[in-house]
Amino acid sequence: MASNTSLPLELPPLPAYTLTPRPPLFAPIPDNIVALILPIVAYWAVSMIFHLIDVYDLFPQYRLHTPAEVLKRNHVTRWDVVRDVVLQQVIQTVAGLMMAQFDDVEYTGREEYDVAVWARRIRIVQRALPGLLGFVGFDSVGLAKNLSGHPMLAGALSGGRYPSLIQKVIMDDGAEVIAPAFAGWELAVASFIYYYLIPAFQFIWAVSVVDTWQYFWHRAMHLNRWLYVMFHSRHHRLYVPYAFGALYNHPVEGFLLDTAGTGVAFLTSMMSHRQSMWFFTLSTIKTVDDHCGYAFPWDPLQHLTSNNAAYHDIHHQSWGIKTNFSQPFFIVWDRLMGTQWKGDVTLRYERARLSAQKQVDDENSRAFTEENKDEGSSIPAPANAGRNGSITVSAEEADDLKARTILRKKTVALQGDGGNSTSHRLTRGIIQN
Repeated sequence: MASNTSLPLELPPLPAYTLTPRPPLFAPIPDNIVALILPIVAYWAVSMIFHLIDVYDLFPQYRLHTPAEVLKRNHVTRWDVVRDVVLQQVIQTVAGLMMAQFDDVEYTGREEYDVAVWARRIRIVQRALPGLLGFVGFDSVGLAKNLSGHPMLAGALSGGRYPSLIQKVIMDDGAEVIAPAFAGWELAVASFIYYYLIPAFQFIWAVSVVDTWQYFWHRAMHLNRWLYVMFHSRHHRLYVPYAFGALYNHPVEGFLLDTAGTGVAFLTSMMSHRQSMWFFTLSTIKTVDDHCGYAFPWDPLQHLTSNNAAYHDIHHQSWGIKTNFSQPFFIVWDRLMGTQWKGDVTLRYERARLSAQKQVDDENSRAFTEENKDEGSSIPAPANAGRNGSITVSAEEADDLKARTILRKKTVALQGDGGNSTSHRLTRGIIQN
């Protein structure tokens, strides 16, 4: 129990308060443990939404890459991706559990006191108004005397003097004294600062720390050959990123960039555990969204900042690998350091798309030829075979051959990416920086 042992009666007194441990949001799991669980749940939940979009090919017009590219350009299997992501999440959970041993118990009951502290600061700031306004030739005290119909404005202009705002306070020794009271607007502004403005600044600081941390470590892993070969090259086996590959990294890189980066942001911003739930979860969802492989016009995360799936996808291409290092929120550091990709990328994407499709077509053609050779070795030569071994087919047979080829292509696409189409349009608006 805290109480006012001394009252500076020129200022409103601060209220007493009683601290009690904050009950967990999802009893009986402590809040700091929930903050470790939610990002993992969000990672797989959001990833599976994008995966289902892939499987059922729901929005092919917004894909950054075709299923043929996913099949032919990536150098790692989906199973390997899942394994490494789970390993990273295990490591970050263990690290979080270890740090949780040093977390202080969070208490509630002091909120009214903290709001009053800010209200006092507002009152003190008002004391400086007459002097500041007088410095520019404005008589705020004289004006306040003419504003009797607006006592709050008059009180502020006169330096935070509110003669009508008083209250009775019982001292520790039982004595009753008259003390100033806060104005309603002072408490309202103080509440806004305490409940909204300070958390907003904490969040902005944490975002800035994560962006700075990841930019310079990420850039270093590209500029230093040893760091790239040993650690970061694993992530770039995904030339065509997809959602649940967002955290596909070497364990050392995953810990250094993601786990340590968000941990430093949390500690330096002095967030509460409940604030960290929002921050960790949003950071995870943003990372997944940046690797989703789609440029959706209705996805708010892709429009709140310039750092989105299309922006980060350029970094995953062989020609853009030394640009667009910023992640996961803003591209400030790319702009300041001159590492932002400039120019139209339409033709580069189109060439990659056609090259991947050609590989699929060639494989299908070879497989079809081998199949026909096997079939032809066990059956007589067709009646329409020419002297040079060529075969003249009817229009009906040609249509059948074409249909079988198309069916084979679709089967390969389904096995490789889960989509039911191998032809996707990449509009200029999607892939142009």
